[in-house]
Amino acid sequence: MPHITPLDRLLADLEAFGEQHDRTVTTPDDRLRNITRDTGQFLAVLVRATDARRILEVGTSNGYSTLWLAEAARAIGGRVTTVEWAADRWGMAGEHFACAGLAEVIESLHADAGKVLDRQAPASLDLVFLDADRAQYSDWWPRVREALVQGGLLVVDNATSHAEELAPFIDLVEADPAFTTSLVPVGKGEFLATRSPAATAA
Repeated sequence: MPHITPLDRLLADLEAFGEQHDRTVTTPDDRLRNITRDTGQFLAVLVRATDARRILEVGTSNGYSTLWLAEAARAIGGRVTTVEWAADRWGMAGEHFACAGLAEVIESLHADAGKVLDRQAPASLDLVFLDADRAQYSDWWPRVREALVQGGLLVVDNATSHAEELAPFIDLVEADPAFTTSLVPVGKGEFLATRSPAATAA
C-alpha cells in the first residue's frame, strides 16, 4: 500500500472541494476550475524532466495546480511564482500553500498578470503555465515568448475542452518558427510549446 503524505491528503481534499464547489455555483466566473489530477501529475513530471527551476503560473485559483508545480520544483531546487487576480482565491491559495509546507518555494502574487509579465526579464523563465483568462493569451504572447529561455516550455490548459476559444492563440504560437508544439491528450488537453535551443531572439 503506498504511503499517503499530508500533501496527498490535501490534494485529495482540494479535488473534492473543487468539484463540489463548481457544481453548486451558477456563473462560470465563480468556478474554481481546477486542473485534473492527471494534469497535475503531468505538470510535475514536466518540471522534473526539464529541470524547470524558474516557473511562472498564471491563474492560481485556489492553489491546486500550484501545489503540483511547487512540490516538483522544490525537489530540484526550484521556485514557483503564481499570479491570481481574484482576492478571495488568492487568499484561499495562500492558506493551502502554508498547510502543504510549500510556502517557502512559492511567490504568490495578487496582481494583474499582464503587469507581472511586463516586469519579467528576458530569458528568465524555464516554464510558464497558463490557466487563466484565455481571451488575453494572444496579447500576453510576446512577453511570454521573450521571458522563456531557449529550451523553455509553455504549457496551456484547456486546449481540447476550449479548443475553439484557444484556436487564435495556438495558431499564433504554431506560426512562430522558434517554437515546436504538441497537443497532449491529458486532462482537458495540454498545449505544449518549447523554444528551440538553437533559436535566436526575435
